[in-house]
Amino acid sequence: MASCDASAARAWAVCAFGFEGVGIFALYYFGHDPVMFVILSGMIFFAWGEIYSLFPSTCTDTFGTKYAATNAGLLYTAKGTAALLVPLASWLQQSSGSWDGVFIAAGVANILASLLAIVVLKPWRSAMIASLRR
Repeated sequence: MASCDASAARAWAVCAFGFEGVGIFALYYFGHDPVMFVILSGMIFFAWGEIYSLFPSTCTDTFGTKYAATNAGLLYTAKGTAALLVPLASWLQQSSGSWDGVFIAAGVANILASLLAIVVLKPWRSAMIASLRR
């Protein structure tokens, strides 16, 4: 039996990435207001939690428990590797003199991740699980 309801985890991932993308775009447009800055920053940080709860459970549901620790390690390595994009964001901000590009890129990346969870992950995972059951 799966450690979580796979369709629910995927739906929450779609919601979390979408929520975060909307929050980043809203922060870009309304972040100049101190109250909105606090509210929207909290909204974005709230959505960041999905990487620590949904990714490991979805990975275990998909690939099983035999290599769960190895797969979780790879997920955390990928998150650490993604941190290497910070210098790119700094360069983008420094070269343009504005944070606009950074906010837009982050918002687009989150919306794209939300769409990929539906368009790519759902059919791929379903096909993979079906092939394992044969």
